[in-house]
Amino acid sequence: MAKIPCALAMMLSVIAFAGLAGIVQGHTYKTGDCPTVEPMSGFSMKQFLGIWYVIQKTGTASTCVIYNITKSVDTPDEYFIEQISQKAPLSIAPIKHEYSYTGKLTVTDRDVPARMTVRFPLSVAGSAKFVVFMTDYDTYAGVFSCQKIPFGHRQSATLLSRTRDLDKIYVDKIRSRLSSYSVDPFDLSIVNQTGCPKEGEAGWNIHIDPDTFSTRNIANAFRKAGEAIGDGFEAAVNAGKKIYNKYRDGDNDEVEANVEETSNRSERLISDAEWLP
Repeated sequence: MAKIPCALAMMLSVIAFAGLAGIVQGHTYKTGDCPTVEPMSGFSMKQFLGIWYVIQKTGTASTCVIYNITKSVDTPDEYFIEQISQKAPLSIAPIKHEYSYTGKLTVTDRDVPARMTVRFPLSVAGSAKFVVFMTDYDTYAGVFSCQKIPFGHRQSATLLSRTRDLDKIYVDKIRSRLSSYSVDPFDLSIVNQTGCPKEGEAGWNIHIDPDTFSTRNIANAFRKAGEAIGDGFEAAVNAGKKIYNKYRDGDNDEVEANVEETSNRSERLISDAEWLP
């Protein structure tokens, strides 16, 4: 079995991941138009900002998922939504890692601030609808995303909590509301929020944001493949987006890989990543 440097294997997986970004999970595919999910009336985005823990989410295998919603300092009707999870889509080694992915939320109608659009860097299908359909700001929230695609749409519903657990009365309340909008609550998966890593624990630290970069950095990353990577490295992939990868476990310099394993990793990219909040 041939061995390749860990950094090189990582880059191969990233490239495969970029190509699969439009078909990853975290949502379900449906025929027809997006269902009509009514935005919450009297919604206050200012009160909605901050940390939310994902309790249930459409079709995900990720754990410890957190949303951090912040205000843009440059644009009045623009916000950032950072999705953080313990699992990353770059499953090239059996080590713990944290993955974060930042998109932009835009209020398109100030009279209906709970109805927005969201766009994530690696979503090749473009922006999606993002609706906050219910929240009390302090305890729970329900959000729904939908994106029109050829021959149908893909949708994602998320139950949020200000803490790592949520009382069943609120869970049932949100799921019932989804059902009233013809959104199947049984498409949702329970997100494990126990045993989550603490800030600063060793492992991969992967961040993807909307910043622009050059494809030339891909070649730089491959040149780094032969270097010691215990001290970390930075690489960029998929022109127009930025990916930072830092490897903090200096013991593993190589991973075993062959063509069959590469195929298996591609499958894991599909099952582990999600680009609709």
